[in-house]
Amino acid sequence: MSRRPPLRQAAAGTIIAVLAVAVLAADQLAKYLALENLPYQEPVEVLGHFLSFYLTRNPGAAFSLGEEVTWIFTIALAAVAVVIAWLAATRVRSRLWAVALGLLLGGVLGNLTDRLFRDPGFGVGHVVDFINTPWMWFFPGMSPAIYNVADIFIVCDMIAIALLVLVGVHMDGTRDHGRKDKNESESESDETLLGAEGDQFASGGTVEGFGDEFPVADPDAGIPAAERGLPPLSEAEQRKVEEEAEREAEEFEADHETGNDPKRPGSGAQL
Repeated sequence: MSRRPPLRQAAAGTIIAVLAVAVLAADQLAKYLALENLPYQEPVEVLGHFLSFYLTRNPGAAFSLGEEVTWIFTIALAAVAVVIAWLAATRVRSRLWAVALGLLLGGVLGNLTDRLFRDPGFGVGHVVDFINTPWMWFFPGMSPAIYNVADIFIVCDMIAIALLVLVGVHMDGTRDHGRKDKNESESESDETLLGAEGDQFASGGTVEGFGDEFPVADPDAGIPAAERGLPPLSEAEQRKVEEEAEREAEEFEADHETGNDPKRPGSGAQL
């Protein structure tokens, strides 16, 4: 089964933007309906103790923590939104990461909208919460968590992002085993004992990293001193040299067979 290619940058950004807008709209619609139809801070049972609605406004974080420093949460939400937008524009090419970040961005924008535009003022607005599932938060001495649609997406997508990291799915659409195979292939094809450029070293040089243990042969070895540095022979000159060498070899063999070797005395020579 072939693996789907990574998304183009624009396609990933589009997925993130569409999902973020959808989650933001769903969150704000749910808050509008809650404000219009639920009594303030009075429980409304939906499924007994499993699920109930309890409309309230939260100036702090989860469990009403940090109620006196609302502006810090506004800055934190804005920073998260900016980081996700930057990742969407520059890094994300994975469908899974695009979906996870799009839903997370929608949740962040949902609560950031409350911080910016709801009472008591810009940047310090109180978040509208109305969903209560007390069985999920059984901590003695601590108030049960009351949350909203945006909170659901934020928590679920933080878990999803953690899972993507654990299983090795990267934002660029690759996986850990894919990167390992790619790196090994590049290493085998580009690197040798003599380096990325093969054995192309300067005359008289040595292999980098090995000192004189692997010396490079002298390219002038075997060439007469008078001929060193001369330009190479042309093809015609090379053929002439080869023909002359063959002629001299034939003459030497003929003299050797007849016993007329000029380098040794003849059989009838007087000593």
